[in-house]
Amino acid sequence: MASDAPAPVLKSGVLRWIDDRLPIVSWGYKEFVAYPAPKNLNYFWNFGSLAGICLLLQIMTGIVLAMHYTPHTSMAFESVEHIMRDVNFGWLLRYAHANGASMFFIVVYIHIFRGLYYGSYKAPRELLWMLGVVILLLMMATAFMGYVLPWGQMSFWGATVITNLFSAIPLVGESIVTWLWGGFAVDNPTLNRFFSLHYLMPFVIVAVVFLHILALHQFGSNNPVGIEVSKKDKIPFHPYYTVKDLFGLMVFLLVFGGFVFYAPNMLGHPDNYIPADPLVTPPHIVPEWYFLPFYAILRSITFDIFWIIPAKLGGVLAMFGAIAVLFVLPWLDTSKVRSARFRPVYKWLFWLLVIDSFILGYVGSQPPEGLLPTIGLIATIYYFAHFLVILPLLGKLERPLPLPESIGSPVLRGGMTAQAAE
Repeated sequence: MASDAPAPVLKSGVLRWIDDRLPIVSWGYKEFVAYPAPKNLNYFWNFGSLAGICLLLQIMTGIVLAMHYTPHTSMAFESVEHIMRDVNFGWLLRYAHANGASMFFIVVYIHIFRGLYYGSYKAPRELLWMLGVVILLLMMATAFMGYVLPWGQMSFWGATVITNLFSAIPLVGESIVTWLWGGFAVDNPTLNRFFSLHYLMPFVIVAVVFLHILALHQFGSNNPVGIEVSKKDKIPFHPYYTVKDLFGLMVFLLVFGGFVFYAPNMLGHPDNYIPADPLVTPPHIVPEWYFLPFYAILRSITFDIFWIIPAKLGGVLAMFGAIAVLFVLPWLDTSKVRSARFRPVYKWLFWLLVIDSFILGYVGSQPPEGLLPTIGLIATIYYFAHFLVILPLLGKLERPLPLPESIGSPVLRGGMTAQAAE
């Protein structure tokens, strides 16, 4: 929904001259200052802007790190050590970049689960949601290639294991793996390709984020109540939400600084401080923590599916299917009510999905021994059942609570207060 607020009056000067020829000032004012937002947005809506800040931090630190990094198998590990020991504040840049990736995923995962809870993926915001899933996929590809660049043991073997998965694709799998490697093993051409793509992908993400923002402003933000908001229930983004976002940013920077300065290696793997050795396989190869739920889904398929799909291909399909199912989520959820505030059964199922995701993450971090593979399979089945079976049926069977007339009034149609509905 476009804003009706007038552009700022630029009586004279360079800004007026630029805006007359390229109206970026008036466009920025309309889209980011006078943008009308619902008046009841809570702090979970901060994570969208925090994700943008994380992206900018990653780009800025990454550009400087690239000035000192050498993408060659014989020098990559030493160049990272050179950054840490010899470059002025190189340790800060490297730790900020490495932990910034983890913070980026934390912020985005919370942003996604907020969308799931409040139904932000439903019409007319389907394309907005789908663009967000595209951003998640691009982030995963960028983070995976970035994890390979230090050329430690976990970098090398993680690249070997993950790229080998594409060989399970019938007919073209081996060709894809050869193209990814640039040869017949993970070696110098692989590192060069990953470095080049890792540098390029953040700028692709910026382009998709721009489309994501355009799609958001087309129909306006969703809100915790989940009803469409009239103009009288909207307020300008600035100063109301810029102040709120600044407070959220201060809290985020405190947490981020805690990791960077006091626990910089807490979220990493110690084996990556050992130079890559193709002749020594680590006892337990694991990806970074933000891939662990998907890694658990990949490992959970240890049998041929319907005696037709081999286990390896089934695991790859399940791993990518865990993301692909999010693309069609707006059509899988058949409920007409958006917010979980008014869906008592869905609210419990949402938290079961959150718990299931943590279980998958734990299973992915452990060796596949004892009961863990069985637990991983059960958690995988529930993950897909939540989206493909439960949500379509729940929309038909659940009886939601009455919705409010507007976000400006706490009185519901059934005479119940909003607080009671909670």
